[in-house]
Amino acid sequence: MDSDEIVPDHTQIELEDLDEKYPNRPHNRGQTLPFHELYLNLFDPLSEIRKRPKGPSLARRKAGPNGKSATTLNPYEIRRDIIARFISKWRKEVGDDIYPAFRLILPDKDRDRPMYGIKEKVIGKMLVKIMKINRESEDASSLLNWKLPGVTAARMAGDFAGRCYDVLSKRPMRTEPGDMSIEEVNKKLDDLSVATKEDQQIHILSDFYRRMNPEELTWLIRIILRQMKVGTTERTLFHVWHPDAENLYSISSSLRRVCWELHDPNIRLQAEDRGIGLMQCFQPQLAQFQMHSFEQMISRMRPTEDDPVFWIEEKMDGERMQLHMAADDSVPGGRRFRFWSRKAKEYTYLYGSGIHDEKGALTRHMGHAFAEGVQSLILDGEMITWDPKQDAPVPFGTLKTAALAEQRNPFSDGPRPLFRVFDILYLNGTDLTKYTLRDRRKALEKVVNPIPRRFEILEYYEATTVADIEKRLRSVVAEASEGLVLKNPRSPYRLNERHDDWMKVKPEYMTEFGESLDLIVIGGYYGSGHRGGNLASFLCGLRVDDQHASQGADPMKCWSFCKVGGGFTAADYQEIRHHTDGKWHEWDPKKPPTALIELAGGDAQHERPDTWIRPSDSVVLCVKAASVSVSDQFRLGLTLRFPRFKKLRKDKNWESALSIQEFLDLKSNVEQEHREREFAVDNSRKQKRVKRAVKKSLTIAGYEEEEEARYFGPSGHIFDHLNFFVMTESITPEKKTKAELEQLIKANGGRIFQTHTAAEDTICIADRRTVKVVSVQKSGQANIVRPSWLIDCIRQNEKDAGLPDLLLPFEPRHMFFMLEDHVEDIKLNVDRFMDSYARDLTVDELKEIMDQRVLFGHQAQESFDRQSAARIEAQIQRKVDSGYAPLRGWLFCNLKFFFPTRQENRASDRGKNNAHPLGGVDDIRVTLARNTALFGGAQILNSLEVGAVTHVLIHTTQMSPASIMALRQSIALGSTSKIPHLVSLDWLEESWKHGTLLDEEMTVPGRCC
Repeated sequence: MDSDEIVPDHTQIELEDLDEKYPNRPHNRGQTLPFHELYLNLFDPLSEIRKRPKGPSLARRKAGPNGKSATTLNPYEIRRDIIARFISKWRKEVGDDIYPAFRLILPDKDRDRPMYGIKEKVIGKMLVKIMKINRESEDASSLLNWKLPGVTAARMAGDFAGRCYDVLSKRPMRTEPGDMSIEEVNKKLDDLSVATKEDQQIHILSDFYRRMNPEELTWLIRIILRQMKVGTTERTLFHVWHPDAENLYSISSSLRRVCWELHDPNIRLQAEDRGIGLMQCFQPQLAQFQMHSFEQMISRMRPTEDDPVFWIEEKMDGERMQLHMAADDSVPGGRRFRFWSRKAKEYTYLYGSGIHDEKGALTRHMGHAFAEGVQSLILDGEMITWDPKQDAPVPFGTLKTAALAEQRNPFSDGPRPLFRVFDILYLNGTDLTKYTLRDRRKALEKVVNPIPRRFEILEYYEATTVADIEKRLRSVVAEASEGLVLKNPRSPYRLNERHDDWMKVKPEYMTEFGESLDLIVIGGYYGSGHRGGNLASFLCGLRVDDQHASQGADPMKCWSFCKVGGGFTAADYQEIRHHTDGKWHEWDPKKPPTALIELAGGDAQHERPDTWIRPSDSVVLCVKAASVSVSDQFRLGLTLRFPRFKKLRKDKNWESALSIQEFLDLKSNVEQEHREREFAVDNSRKQKRVKRAVKKSLTIAGYEEEEEARYFGPSGHIFDHLNFFVMTESITPEKKTKAELEQLIKANGGRIFQTHTAAEDTICIADRRTVKVVSVQKSGQANIVRPSWLIDCIRQNEKDAGLPDLLLPFEPRHMFFMLEDHVEDIKLNVDRFMDSYARDLTVDELKEIMDQRVLFGHQAQESFDRQSAARIEAQIQRKVDSGYAPLRGWLFCNLKFFFPTRQENRASDRGKNNAHPLGGVDDIRVTLARNTALFGGAQILNSLEVGAVTHVLIHTTQMSPASIMALRQSIALGSTSKIPHLVSLDWLEESWKHGTLLDEEMTVPGRCC
């Protein structure tokens, strides 16, 4: 059967349209190169650069006639050289139209070819059918269950293309490179993109299978999945192709335009071609990060004596959106619409393509949205969700749901999309980006007819002073809005640029670093109590900057920055798993992925994760933190203190996550304001590691070889990287042989040695006196720990399933022998009744402690020494600072809560006979909330002191919306310093339930959720 019978050929029609649209497009004089040229001369060489081991530079060699030899080029220059040679060959043998090749090199940037609608599982099923593989065979299972580890170690879980190569290489139709040209491959892929039935898709893939070798097919599968991973970015490719290529792509998002309009590297883009075009997506201007003072921000607005004004707009919690509209008689209603997000994703299907589009959640309401005479325009704005019942915005995250509901029922009173416009960039054929914001705003107000709660112009306020900003910021606090944006009305629109002409201002809340940070996940750490492991915390990184990339670093490379394990709910973990499933790789200390991830400590690999993930496969987390602190455990030398997960940034990827320089700029701004308090660096804490002399091991009398325990594989990671010397069996709390103890240690990640000097920091285990035990004790070189400590660690981590691994501190009951200088430190880990601060007691232990309290008599009733309490508090704080998961009793430590309902209800209940039996205000829920706060270490204040209170907890059923608004206004007017969070009791209850501080914005009272 001929493939043309399956999929209709529209090539001739498309070529005629393209010739009309691009009359000067280049035409190739020769046939396109064979497809195998791509992988032999481009894909494979680029991929090999990433695999090269990092090490000392080669000895300097004599340079060639051009000043450099191949051995002196850094990886970035080698990548450019490989790309340049391929492009040169194409120009020489084919011509100037490189678009056919670029479509295959950058498939994720090709917006002219529809999505194929087939993913890994579908491709796997079709390959099994094409190769006639038994579905019960190992190879079929490898393809169909590609996310699971294979029987062999040839390919790790998640590498679908690699799995395909393993199977294809066993049964190839040909071993030599195939004869398909790049043009033929593109034609087949066009057919595949419009094929909707499985038999059509199988027919096309079968043709590829017959005419390609396994290497070609592997790269073809990556192209179909749009997951190339060749070790370079489109930026490098664009720079080699033409100096203006990146600029043109950023304003058009069109790979076709980049290839056809910039085919001659000697002809630069004309000024008129550097602007935006109608119905072509562009990259919008972005707002600069907040600076340390309002005065500095005002100075960046470049005020003049004649015109000192700057504008203040509300920062909305929605999705950045650009709207293109053009008069078109072929569309019912006479106007054509297209919508794109900031990341160039088209949402026309959601919001509508015309006034009479029945599937349009927005455009069907825009019949009278524009003034007479408006033929075309481009608007920039924010798409938010509006609840008409509350007449208030809904927090971001419900936008798509609201739009789909609006499609089904356009006249319901449920949440709906609302497009708030703040700029116009194109009008009736004229590019307005070079005009000032003030002039653009005048044009916007003349051509747009607002439609209330559907399509509106965002309000702005003129300002000249710091007091004006503070006034508007108080309104933001009172209305629970996200923040402000300051804009220079004298500025042009700067495409694809983050500039000082626009600056973000957010309310600064107590206990928070000034900005939320968007960090890329680069590693994961398993929690305890789950065989096989679930990731409970994540290693986040900062991507390298252009400066590092120009020196040879992979643009995707990240430096380790912080561990985030707090703030996640079960749903958050599930969503992260959904986006990253099958993409994690086990961390191999002997072969770390140094080309993509750089840890601190060199070969020591500080904060080494259990698993790692390529930044291009990963997710971006929005993270809050209390402050920044110095740390030699992370590559940057800095880390976040008390980092907490806020939300998943689905609109961002590794390229838009925070970079090293962007973070340092943010830190510099905040540092000027909080230098003395939050970023003081105590250099005395930096202790150099003293290298200990290793003595020759002594032979201990009575030491005998013992049977080594069998190793059944890991069941936990509690004892990862720890060394143990087990000398005796366990007697209490349960009997275990020496071999069983060693097996238990190995199963939880520990390493076993047969002397206490064989490895550094070896933990000696014993439960009775033997010759070996006495010899170690007399040497005075190590503590001797009872096996009960091992069992307690494992039991506690099973109870804390899903939380980061917690290695229990030693208690006196755990110690068979203590070195003299360790005795006091170990005693501090329990109270005077030997009750541990770090683990749950058993029933027997609790009974024993209660018996001791009776024996203590009057001593048990003495007030607790404040100095002792402070010492213990400092000790726990050090543990938390060093990365230990916070204890439940420490969850709200350093937070100060205020419960306004307590006082308000007292006033409202005066004189009433039907007061609550528990005392009027303190109903059961509030009482439990207050007790929970106290149990968690919070301090409860009796009055609202702005600047002291960190959280105001509101019982929404006891306070009316008007009362909540009045409270917000009193806080906003009360001080210009840091303000407290206003949260409902739900926030406290959910945080306690999950054992971590959740994002306060999840439960903001007085705002529709």
